[in-house]
This record gives sequence, C-alpha cells and structure tokens, in this order.
Amino acid sequence: MSTLSPRQALLPSWPAMPDWSDLMARFESRPPWSSLEGHMIRVEEHLEKDRYTLRAELPGVDPAKDVDISVREGQLTIKAERTERKQEGTRSEFHYGSLYRSLPLPVGAKEDDIDATYTDGILTVTVPMSESEKPEKHIAIKKTETGNGHS
Repeated sequence: MSTLSPRQALLPSWPAMPDWSDLMARFESRPPWSSLEGHMIRVEEHLEKDRYTLRAELPGVDPAKDVDISVREGQLTIKAERTERKQEGTRSEFHYGSLYRSLPLPVGAKEDDIDATYTDGILTVTVPMSESEKPEKHIAIKKTETGNGHS
C-alpha cells in the first residue's frame, strides 16, 4: 500500500490528456497553407442511403463572397472569412477571420453532383450517394521463386 507524501497530497490532480494520435490527426487534417489561427467550423453530418448531408454553422457571412466549398480526392473542404466590424466601446465574443473545415466524404459519394444552400446562418451541403457501392476488389498475390543467393 502506498501513501502520498504531504507534498504529493497538495499537488492538483490533472485530467487525463487526450490520445496523442487524435491530436495529431486533427493537426494533420489541416492543409499546410491554412493558418493555425483559423477557427474550426462546427458541423452536423447525416448519412442516409441515398444522400449525405453536412450542415455547417456559418452565421454572419455572405455565402456568395465569403465562402468557398471544394472537393478533392474524397475530401470536402469549406473555407470562410468573417470580417470584423470595429466599433468603439463594444464587446464582441464572435470569431472573426478565417474559418475552415475539411471532412472525408463517405464511400459512394457522387462528387460531381454536390449541392449547397445557405439559410439563416447555416450552410447545407448535400451529396448524393451511389445506389450501389463498388464491390470490394481483391488483389491476386503472385508467388516468385527465390534465388539460391549465389551469383
């Protein structure tokens, strides 16, 4: 049985750190050109048999000028810019500047038919899904003869 020294008893109990691989995955999912000061866009995802829907919280932006949606190699990326209006004597807890989020699309997403709408500060991205997923592809393994090691 171990007992704590008086000094150890006074030390705060630190919460467990998140898994390092989770932290690295979040960092690595950001492209190198993005600023680490950018704010992550909060999203909701919903997957149905024929449709994947992503809703992104983007109040206070002009979708025609301030939002860019792109898809590349199965990654859906949303970038937005919210400009700050400076006024004397005001307080603001809003996030201004660059906003960013990149998420993998589900298997079977039809990248050429993506639709996006913006209503009441919510960006909704709808991606139709293939009715039939591509079958799993198996790779044949070829056996080769090993040499005797002598030249």
